[in-house]
Amino acid sequence: MIKKTLKSLTSATKANLAQATGLSIATCGTILNELLTTGEVLEHEQEDSHGGRPAKKFMYNAHFSYIACIYIKAEETRHSLTYTVANSIGEYIESGHEEVSSVNATIIDHLIERLIHTYGNIKAIGIGIPGVAHQGMIQICDASELIGVPLESQLNEKYGIDIIIENDMNLTAYGFYQKQQYDQDKTIAVVTFIKGSFPGAGLMIDGHIHKGNTRFAGEISFLPFGITREEQYTQLHQSSTFIPLAAKMLISLIATINPEKIALTGDQIHSEQVKDLYNACLEYIPVEHMAELHMLKEPDQDYMHGLVSMTLESLDYALQLVEKRR
Repeated sequence: MIKKTLKSLTSATKANLAQATGLSIATCGTILNELLTTGEVLEHEQEDSHGGRPAKKFMYNAHFSYIACIYIKAEETRHSLTYTVANSIGEYIESGHEEVSSVNATIIDHLIERLIHTYGNIKAIGIGIPGVAHQGMIQICDASELIGVPLESQLNEKYGIDIIIENDMNLTAYGFYQKQQYDQDKTIAVVTFIKGSFPGAGLMIDGHIHKGNTRFAGEISFLPFGITREEQYTQLHQSSTFIPLAAKMLISLIATINPEKIALTGDQIHSEQVKDLYNACLEYIPVEHMAELHMLKEPDQDYMHGLVSMTLESLDYALQLVEKRR
């Protein structure tokens, strides 16, 4: 609570923190002393005096720890790694993009090794993949060389820091959702149609990412439409059959999770097709239950925003466990 409050403020006194958190001033003082010792909190300039002794002010040390976030793209003709190093409050320190001939564990490892060598205080790594990782093992992935690779355990064993691997659509949905700044929990979905890949969806239900029992939720290409996945792939890549099949996928989502909004992305769908999709859905969904459909303008920004946010949350949780063990 103390750290979260300090991150949201430029600086604060013990009294400010006590008021914001509901903790006593004495408790705030004890925690601040511990955080000052580790360097996670710094003393700021003193508050202006009004006749008495000026109160000390404290600020969170944004550079106490960094995170490295990497997302993978494996498209029909392009493979790439996009990365960002961010500080403890989510400010971007360095960002970059690398085109590669293929994506495999060695290439990812080399990038991480270089980033850790440059920034010695990286304490967590987040990796976004176009697929599914269950219990650290990548099971389904557009980057075929990663399938069957226990990437999470391999990297954790080598670097000894917190590693998370998450589905690209979950991260994009999470980043998009956070940017909406809803006053109350909402349900939304992000659906992507990319040339050369099967479609996928990221789901936020009542303000929380819905991953499912084995992180398989959102794999809408497995919906039973009476055709094989190969036939489905062909139909989605033909202009004459794209709208009817894509609409069935959206109808299934609307009837199942009843989202307020569905954001569409991918190079296979264009803004002029959104109205056609909407009308095709209305053939089955009553208008009062129909989700708002629109194109996602900056999906890569939402993707990275979601990855940075989730990695910071993972780091905070890991640090809490360390503190509890102390």
